[in-house]
Formats: sequence, structure tokens, C-alpha cells
Amino acid sequence: MTVESRFRLVPMRPRDPDEEGRTASTLELFFDLVFVVAVSIAAVSLHHALTEGHVLEGILNYGIVFFGIWWAWMNFTWFATSFDTDDWLYRVLTIVQMGGVLVLASGIKPAFEDHDYSVLILAYVVMRLALVAQWLRASRSAGQARRATLVYAGGITGVQLLWLASLLLPESAFFVALVVLVGAELAVPIVAERTGSTPWHPHHITERYGLFTLILLGESLLASANAIIEALHEADHLTPLIGVAALTLIATAALWWIYFWPPHHHAISSFSSSLAYGYGHFFIFAAAGAFSAGIEVEIDVLTGHSELHQPWASLAYTIPLTVFVLGIWALAIRPHADRVVNTVLPLAGLLVLIDPLIPVPFALTAVILAGTVAVLVWKQPIDTGAQDVHDTRSFRNAR
Repeated sequence: MTVESRFRLVPMRPRDPDEEGRTASTLELFFDLVFVVAVSIAAVSLHHALTEGHVLEGILNYGIVFFGIWWAWMNFTWFATSFDTDDWLYRVLTIVQMGGVLVLASGIKPAFEDHDYSVLILAYVVMRLALVAQWLRASRSAGQARRATLVYAGGITGVQLLWLASLLLPESAFFVALVVLVGAELAVPIVAERTGSTPWHPHHITERYGLFTLILLGESLLASANAIIEALHEADHLTPLIGVAALTLIATAALWWIYFWPPHHHAISSFSSSLAYGYGHFFIFAAAGAFSAGIEVEIDVLTGHSELHQPWASLAYTIPLTVFVLGIWALAIRPHADRVVNTVLPLAGLLVLIDPLIPVPFALTAVILAGTVAVLVWKQPIDTGAQDVHDTRSFRNAR
């Protein structure tokens, strides 16, 4: 990229947003895998809360925990697309953030069981301050983006001090402060980018989101498969478990198919659209992580180990499916698809919720999702994938 300094460091200049062949680095992939450890533990904790009948409390705790995971991941991802140097200091600070998420993972269980968020917050602050160091380093060579990098560094630091102060609040006031601080976190990029925008590589950033989605779907499939295998020793009848297994595979494959059907890089053509894409993925990622928890709740019902009963237990997996489908439709498909696709996708997402209301469990969801994929295959441009999967004109003219 550039000549190294005597400390073997590369000047952290803004990356070219039109750089050819830009792909995710091995460090970024390693980073994602560490974050999925925390997602997996959060999903397990959600499963236990739902099975024990603590539905609203479990969902609230999952949302809080997942926000910390998602926000730390997303901030690093957008920083990396703008200033990644891959030198030794960049790698070390990235690994510090990875260590922070592993400590955060250890605090998930206390957060769910005892409402003790101290470990979560301390680990989160460590991750965020490591990113502040990256922003300060970038400010030295950022050029026109220097002001934005300093706003990022100052804004993130200020919010982290407030997170630490929130640990001193009583529980009743803590949740009010939590809402305020989440809002403050979300506001920092908006303010920073309006003072002097940082560059982003559309193909690279959407590839990063796609890879993280793949990892989340894989983790969810693994957790569901493990739960089904363990339940084989306790179930009186195998037929319902076979149905759950089929649903899990069909649903996960359908989510993958739906997510990767559109060319995502067209969804971040402006600041407002990139903001919607980045922030909106909170719901997609959270739904992908929660799907396995819903499947495990369904298995607990079948084996007699759940406080929930049908049809409410099935909502534990149909709601994540609906959120995922509607989320990806709204963010990446709706603006460019034709009338048929824009009718089928939202309708499918809503019909999935009907599954708990029918006497044949799992069947309707599998049929709806398989039918949705069939429509997408029918409407997919023939030359997509063979020549240029990101061809806008072919995508918009899909028939």
C-alpha cells in the first residue's frame, strides 16, 4: 500500500472506495468467528429464558446483549473498510477487541440470570476504547476525513465514560440510562459522518455483512442440530423431531437463499441508505442468532421440558424467521425488485406466523419458505452469477 515507517507501521490513509479486488481479510474472518462465540452464548441464554417462561425478560436481555455484540462488530467493520492497514499495530488493536468480546461473553449469563451487567459493560468499554485508538491513529493521515475521525474518537470516548458511570446507578435508573446511552451510541456515526465523511467500499462492506450472516446461520444450524440429536434419546416418537429437523434445514437454506438473492452493494449508494442498511442489520443478525433458540424451545415442548405450550412455543422460531425475511426484503430487495417479488416476500414473512395456528406443526413454514425460494429462482436474471452478480440493470429488469 505505502512505504512503512521505522516502526514497521503503514500510514493509515483512507482506502480507495473503488479499489478493485477488495475482499475480506483473514483477520476480519477471524474477528467474526470470535464474535459468534458471544452470539452463541446469548442464544443459549435466550433459549433457557423462553423455556422457563420468562418471555419478555428473556427477549429484553437478548436485545441488550446483542446490541453490544452487534454495535462493536459493526463499528469495527466500517472502520476497517475505510482505514485497514493490516500492519502489526492494527492487528494487535483488533485482537484486543476480540479479547473484549470473549470477556463480554462471560458476562452474558449473569446479565440474564441476575441482571448484573457489570462484566458486559466493562468488556464492551474495552472493545470500544481499542477502536478509539484506531480512530486517533487514522486521524494523523486521514486528510479530508480527519475531522470525522476525531469526532468518532471523541464521541465514542464520551459515551464509554457514561457507560462506566451507569454502573453506579440503581437498577431502576439503569434501564433508563441504557436507553439514552444506546441512542448516544447510534448518534455518534451520524454526527461524525456529517462533519466529514469517511470512505467505504460498497462491495467489501456488503461482503462483510454477508459473511457474518453466513456464520450466524451456520451457528444457528449447528445449535439446532445438536439439540435435535440430544433429544433423540428422550423423545417417545421420532416423527415430530424429524419434522423439526426438516424445518430447520429448509428454513436455514431459505434464509441463505433469500439473503444472497439481491446484489447488496446497491443498498448503500448514499449516506442515508448505508445508515439504514447498517442499522437495520441489527434485526437481521439478531433474528438469525435467535432462530436456534426458537428451535430448541420447540424441542423442549416436544420432550416435555418447557413451561411454554403450543401454539405460543412455535412463535419462538416463527418470529425470528419473519423478522429476517421482512428485514432483508426492506433493506436490499424492495428498492430494486419487481411487483411479484415485492408481493411474495412480505407476504411470505407474514404467513410464516400462521404456522403455530395450524394442527400440522412445521409444515406451513417449510412450504412457504420453499415456495418463496421457487419464486426467487423464477425471477432471478439468467446471467446473474455467470457474468456479474452485481449487474444493476439485469437485477431491475428481472422477469
